[in-house]
Amino acid sequence: MKAKDNTSKTGKAVLVLEDGSTFVAHGFGATKKVSGEIVFSTSMVGYPESLTDPSYKGQILTFTYPLVGNYGIPPYDLEKGVLKYFESDDIKVTGFVIHELCRQPYHWASTRTLDEWLKNEDVPGIFGIDTRKLTKKLRVKGVMLGILEVCEEGEEPDLEKLLKEVETVQDPNFTDLAKQVTVKEPVRYEAGGNKLAVVIDCGVKYGILRNLLRRGFDVVRVPYDFSAEQILDLKPDGVMISNGPGDPKQCVKTVEAVRELLDKDMPMMGVCLGTQILALAVGGDTYKLKYGHRSQNQPALDLETGRCYITTQNHGYTVQRDSIKDTGLEEWFMNANDKTVEGVKHKSKPAFALQWHPEASPGPYDTEFLFDRFRKVAGG
Repeated sequence: MKAKDNTSKTGKAVLVLEDGSTFVAHGFGATKKVSGEIVFSTSMVGYPESLTDPSYKGQILTFTYPLVGNYGIPPYDLEKGVLKYFESDDIKVTGFVIHELCRQPYHWASTRTLDEWLKNEDVPGIFGIDTRKLTKKLRVKGVMLGILEVCEEGEEPDLEKLLKEVETVQDPNFTDLAKQVTVKEPVRYEAGGNKLAVVIDCGVKYGILRNLLRRGFDVVRVPYDFSAEQILDLKPDGVMISNGPGDPKQCVKTVEAVRELLDKDMPMMGVCLGTQILALAVGGDTYKLKYGHRSQNQPALDLETGRCYITTQNHGYTVQRDSIKDTGLEEWFMNANDKTVEGVKHKSKPAFALQWHPEASPGPYDTEFLFDRFRKVAGG
């Protein structure tokens, strides 16, 4: 189905980085000014899933792939009460940076253009810049803070003013970003199964919920600051520690709850931020990567079998390898590129965690078997 391009035009747009770099091009989506941490993804597809991934909260996302928007935006269909084609209910990125914007998408499931969607969700975007040049800057210096402004048609951005403003932009990682994306009250999803999984929602991707439901788990999604006692009152067969945005050390109550659940030998699986939280719960440490892992082709090497899996990832922090010695955790997977920790498992308790997203969405499905492993440790 060919979507009609009826989006009102926007004016110029500018992206300003904390190092003084400026990129002036064309705006799309909402006409507004935002600030955040500028990050990049080398993914070639999956912009609806990426833009709705809560792990991008507080970030201005750059896609290195040149053409974006060519298959439009899918409908809000549901699968067992969960959105089928998106990873949350709305766009979570602060802003979007691309090289070329497709204004006339062609796909049987397209319901509107990327431009229309961003405008409806009040999210600004910029297109027409050299995203490879921007990415090279981020790879050399590391992720940077910045400002993205989309002007009304006919207006000009005030570069001198923006260059002064960018000097005082607050780092979103110093705030409790998980608090901004977690549910406020428990939400239940029914699969009609005989097992219950509690998901500690630090910014859970809906792909995780869909995978649990497909495996016969009924799911209760709880706020990230739920106590171990509140979680145990639900009588779960297993607990999922979800992905989420920002610095894991901001999730103090989550770490405390996971520590107590470990003491109770609760079967647990962590994804992305959940890996870092599990490590912190046993006394380990985490640190921020220079520019993070955000792509669909990250190689995760199984240290037991020697097999390498191609995975989809979105994280800026990881576990400090030496810090988990003598904690009960052992390294299970390692990134074949930069040798960082990609997965851990407990030596004596039914708990494990992966730094990547086994649910894909978007990306490869090679490691969905890890949800089957969670089902097994949760009692079958």
